[in-house]
Amino acid sequence: MSGTLSSLNTALSALRYNRVAMDVASHNIANVATEGYNRRRVDGESMGAPTVPARWSTYEGAGGGVRTSAIVRMNDVLLDNRARTEHSSLSYLQLRATALARMESGVGEPGDAGVAAAMADFRSSWQDLGNDPGGNAARGQVLARAESLAGALSAQAANVSAEMTTQRLTLQGTVSEVGTVAKELAATNRAISTAALDGVDVSDLADQRDVLGLRLAELTGGVGLLQPDGTMNVSVAGVDLVAGSTAGTLRVATGVTASGAPDGQPVTFAIDTGATSTTLTADVRGEVGASADLLNTTLPAYAAGLAAVARDLADTVNAAHAAGYDLDGNTGAAFFSYDPIDPAGTLTVAVTARQVAASTLPGGVLDGSNADVIGTAGTPEASYQRLVNGFGTEVASAQRLVRTQSLLTTQVDSAREQLSGVNLDEETVAMLTAQRAYEAAARVMSVMDSVLDTLINRTGIG
Repeated sequence: MSGTLSSLNTALSALRYNRVAMDVASHNIANVATEGYNRRRVDGESMGAPTVPARWSTYEGAGGGVRTSAIVRMNDVLLDNRARTEHSSLSYLQLRATALARMESGVGEPGDAGVAAAMADFRSSWQDLGNDPGGNAARGQVLARAESLAGALSAQAANVSAEMTTQRLTLQGTVSEVGTVAKELAATNRAISTAALDGVDVSDLADQRDVLGLRLAELTGGVGLLQPDGTMNVSVAGVDLVAGSTAGTLRVATGVTASGAPDGQPVTFAIDTGATSTTLTADVRGEVGASADLLNTTLPAYAAGLAAVARDLADTVNAAHAAGYDLDGNTGAAFFSYDPIDPAGTLTVAVTARQVAASTLPGGVLDGSNADVIGTAGTPEASYQRLVNGFGTEVASAQRLVRTQSLLTTQVDSAREQLSGVNLDEETVAMLTAQRAYEAAARVMSVMDSVLDTLINRTGIG
C-alpha cells in the first residue's frame, strides 16, 4: 500500500507482530519449569512489493510493514533422536545396576553372616570334633554349624528367588505402563493430524509427543521416527508399537504368567495390533529389556552357581561321612539331605549328634580321623569364591557403565537444553525488545494521527 495512510497500516502491522512476540516470550517464561517444553521463537517477514506486479504499473511503496510468518519450536530432530537412544541405554543400565546392588547386599560377602564365614565355621567344627570325638559339645557344635551353613545358603537362595519375583512384578508393571503411554502417543498423533489440517498451532502437542516418545524409549528402547505430518511412529525391536493414531499392545509372551509366576520358559515379548500378533525376535532394551535380561540370564546364572556349591558341599560331605562310623559303630548315614531341584534352598542336616560319623574305625571306637577328612573334603569354598568374585565383578561393571552412560546422557541433554530450554534472561530481553518496538509503532500512529489532523482540519484555514 502506498499513500498517506500507508504508514498507519505499517504501524498497525508492527503492533500486531510485536504483540505476538511479547505473547510468545511470556509463554516461554510461564513454562520455564514445564517438563518437555521447547521454547518458541517468532519469525517475522517483511511485507514488501507485490509478488506479481501489474504489467503497466510501477510499485511506488516503501514497504508494507511486517507480519508473523511462523512460531517455531526450538528443537533439533537429530538431538531428540540421540536423546531417546541415550535415555534408553541409561534406563536399561540403571535398572540392572539397582537390581544387582540389591542382590549384592543380600549376598553379604565379605562378612561374618555370609556363606563363606559359615563354611569356615563348619570346617573348623569338624577339626574340633577330630580332637574330641566323644564330646557331646563338639558333636553338637558340628550340627549347629552345619545348620547355620544350610541356613546361609537357603537365605541366599531365597534372596535370589525374591529378586526374581520382584523383577517379574516390575516387568508386568512396566509392560502395563508401555501400553498406557503408547495409547497416549497414538491419541496425541491423532490430535496433531487434526490440528495441522485445521491450521492450528501444534507446538504444545509436539512437546507432549516428544515427552511420550522419550518415555517409550526409556521403557522399551523404542525407536521414534517423525512423519511428514508431525506425528511420531515408534517401533520396538523392529516391530511397530505406535503407527500414526494406532497403538499396539506389548505383552509378555512367555516366561511370566498373568499372576506373576514363572512358567519355566525364557521371557519373550509380542506386540498385538488388532487381530495380528508379532513375536519380537530381537532384544528389547530399556527397563523392559533390563528386567528380561535379569530374569533370563543374570539371576538364573547366580542361582545355578549357588545350587552347584550347595550340591558339591552336600555330596562331598555325605561321601566322606558314609566312609566313617558313628558313636554306635554304625556306618555313617547321609549327613545332608536336599531336593535336587533346589539344593541351596532345601539343604538340611539329616543326622543326630550320635550319628555323626567321626571315626574311621567300626565298633564305636572313639576316633576323629574321619572328622579330619570331612573337615577338608571337597572344594565348595573355591567354587563359592569364584561365584561371588564373578558376581562382584559384574556388579562393579554395571555401576561403571551407569556412570559412563550418565555422563553421555547428560551431555546430550545439555545440548538439547541449550537449544530448547527457556533462558529467563533471554526471554526478558526479548520481551523488552518487543515492548519497545510496540511503543515505537504506537508512536508512529500518534505522529501520523497528528499529521492527518493537521492536513484535514487546518490546511487552507487563513
